[in-house]
Amino acid sequence: MPWAMFARLAHEHVPWEHVAVFQVDERVAPDGDPDRNLTHLREGLGAAPAEVIAMPVKDADLEAAAAAYGWSLPGRFGLVHLGLGPDGHTASLVPRDPVLEVPDRLVALTAPYMDHQRMTLTYPALARAQQVLWLITGADKRQPLSRLVMGEQSIPANDHDARPYFRAGPVRGIRWL
Repeated sequence: MPWAMFARLAHEHVPWEHVAVFQVDERVAPDGDPDRNLTHLREGLGAAPAEVIAMPVKDADLEAAAAAYGWSLPGRFGLVHLGLGPDGHTASLVPRDPVLEVPDRLVALTAPYMDHQRMTLTYPALARAQQVLWLITGADKRQPLSRLVMGEQSIPANDHDARPYFRAGPVRGIRWL
């Protein structure tokens, strides 16, 4: 899980007071919910003084909240950390979700997936990454990782024909851990 990575990074010599952490995706759930990425992110970072800009998933108007979060994003991300799901999803860009076809928004809402609607960065937002760090763990990720590395375009993490501005393959700026 990425939370252990954040916990370890929190103890490294990083100028945390100059670091802004934007969420890639988040489940629509209450604060403190164990399913929320933010809960684990904050626990992992501990006392590191990074600025965490949380996705506004508790707002009454989630569409407006997603748009506002999109407007708050920087023009470029120095680094985007991504994982990979057993079904080949990354962020909350899951197979067959209409959010995969969103070309004109930086943040969008998904259909319910694994019991939660989610707010996610879209392909255009991920394309703002100067570097992408993939952290992929678990035996259940072997097949999708193989598909990703081989460039199979049927998984959202590697659908670069339809979205030429985002490539999850071995290109400049990609880091594999």
